[in-house]
Amino acid sequence: MDSNSVSPMPELAPIAEFDKSPPSPPNEEVPMDDLPPPPATISQAEGKKIKVQRSRSYDSDDHERGACEWCEYALVITLATVLLIGVSALTIFWVFYYRGGYAWADDTPDKQFNLHPTLMVAGFVTFCGFSVLLYRICRCFRRIYVKLLHAIFHALAFPCIVIGFLAVLDYHNKKGINNFYSLHSWIGFVAMGLFGLQYAVGFFSFLLLLICNKGTAGFRASLVPIHAAFGILTFVLGVAACLTGLTEKAIFALGADRYSGLVDEGIIINAIGVSMVAILGVVMYILSREKFRPAEARERLTRTSVDL
Repeated sequence: MDSNSVSPMPELAPIAEFDKSPPSPPNEEVPMDDLPPPPATISQAEGKKIKVQRSRSYDSDDHERGACEWCEYALVITLATVLLIGVSALTIFWVFYYRGGYAWADDTPDKQFNLHPTLMVAGFVTFCGFSVLLYRICRCFRRIYVKLLHAIFHALAFPCIVIGFLAVLDYHNKKGINNFYSLHSWIGFVAMGLFGLQYAVGFFSFLLLLICNKGTAGFRASLVPIHAAFGILTFVLGVAACLTGLTEKAIFALGADRYSGLVDEGIIINAIGVSMVAILGVVMYILSREKFRPAEARERLTRTSVDL
């Protein structure tokens, strides 16, 4: 080894000592810009607000309800449920007891017609009524499950309306009666068109578009009030079509003289009509009460109003 060569150990020793030395003297002050920001303090009110916003439970404010509000809610929901089921049951009783039941044959066209009032009342009033009220009844369900139930009830109403329409159309053709000449038929035709449009838009927007939830959230949120408004309009038109149809049937089947004499069948027909009016009133009352909305829906509505 050459005597002038330098061993690497003396070179590494100062580096080792330099690495062991502290980065700065103990008394040296660190600039404030190099320090991390202090943790943000959250007041008690802000903490409660954040907790409420993060909560997605429909009954987050249920403990704040008074006994009177709970009694009111239970009473109107129970009344609506009894009326929605009862009007279909009363219609079936009327058809079997006074009109001879149901059939679909050339020799019994009158029994084929009986499918029309029964299925239209079931589709436009019972199933659509429950579909409208689901967002008030299913308060403890997750929103996606309520949407699925909403779609299921509309899916049950759809074949009822279609078969009921085909039954009366075929009945008119067999009897040689003109189609779409009365106010009842005009209102019913508009109600069926709105129902089909609502079902298609709702299925596409609120079920299929959930595949891309984040990308379509804004579009679906803007479509909610429009869908809800036209849904209520469709329900009202459906009830109006059923009422005018019952009046036509009472006059044509009983005659003006018997109907004005308050025969038993006329009273039953009137009872069905009054039940549908009561259903419309109760449903509109439930929808108008902000306290009956789930906490999440009220919070979303308030947040949207503030943003606007």
